[in-house]
Amino acid sequence: MPDAAGLAHSDLVASHIRALIGRSGGSISFAEFMHEALYAPGLGYYNAGAARFGPAGDFVTAPEIGPLFGRVLARQCASILQRLPDCAVLELGAGSGRLAVEILRFLVANGIDLQRYLILEVSPALIMEQQRLIHAQVPELMQKVEWLDRLPQQFRGVVIGNEIADALPVERFCMSGRDVLQMRVGCDEQAFAWRRAAAPRFLAEAVTHIEATIGRELASGFVSEVSTGLARWAGDIAACIETGFMFLFDYGLSRQEYYAPDRGDGWLRCHFRHRAHNDPLIYPGLQDLTAWVDFTSVAEAASGAGMEIAGFVSQAQFLLNSGLSEELEDFDRLPTASQIELTRQVKILTLPEEMGENFKCMGLARGDMPVLSSFANLDRTHIL
Repeated sequence: MPDAAGLAHSDLVASHIRALIGRSGGSISFAEFMHEALYAPGLGYYNAGAARFGPAGDFVTAPEIGPLFGRVLARQCASILQRLPDCAVLELGAGSGRLAVEILRFLVANGIDLQRYLILEVSPALIMEQQRLIHAQVPELMQKVEWLDRLPQQFRGVVIGNEIADALPVERFCMSGRDVLQMRVGCDEQAFAWRRAAAPRFLAEAVTHIEATIGRELASGFVSEVSTGLARWAGDIAACIETGFMFLFDYGLSRQEYYAPDRGDGWLRCHFRHRAHNDPLIYPGLQDLTAWVDFTSVAEAASGAGMEIAGFVSQAQFLLNSGLSEELEDFDRLPTASQIELTRQVKILTLPEEMGENFKCMGLARGDMPVLSSFANLDRTHIL
């Protein structure tokens, strides 16, 4: 259960959403509910001041597990940055800032003359958290870091998105025969409750496109999500890259897998105090709301913006391809405590029952990019 302060904050968020529902005639789309619960100014999960990452928060991302993930990714960044003069790294939503710290450390230690490390962040609370950590960990590199509130134009360099696409608000829908129903949120007394209504045209068309590309109709009663903003998000990022490479990490699947017949309740997940559950309508503002990523949608948008799909692999395969073994070369000479810690990081990052299989990495390229080892083995682009 949340503590008293958490419950009081959640009540404020709920009151804000109930007022929006009242102004909207009794219900709002789930995408609107998710947006307000996560991003309402000063209230939403990512815009309030509570801990989100690590043991004191609600979930752990790969960079929070330890420095290994960031160092392996930095190896691949270095291969690209060496080919592009006067280039930069752009991280989309930097979380706590730990990934930025590890990449900056590695690049500078290995002689890469990085001029700028850009962070696109929409949350004032997270900007403050990132600034504190970077200043505490690598104060000598602070002058290289710049925060943005919009995508740059004609960007040259490496773009990194780690667990960003899953936080985009999604529409939830249900099939009723051949009709598409929009899942909406209303109020029953003080609690939020699901409502169903005929889907607006944009949602019905999105479901029709899904059925056309997977080659079959979704069964009556099938419930799932569609991130109607994902294609535009991916397309906007691709369009801003003049020359460069993008690494996109997230839990997700191909479209065929996402809308498989046995996944009739969708991929929406909630995270609170390191517990995952399926009720997004409780504790608004206190829990993270996410949905797995349809990587086929990302591929379609990026290709439409003129980028090349460089590869699509599991996170485990990305790490194995990208230099994990080099990071462990001195393993036998390390103290026992360090060996145990590295083993812990490797297990969480690579084992299928941990993060190794559910998390994927997609590579997108524009211009004369080097052939990266990241996607050399077990590339799954063909399933997109």
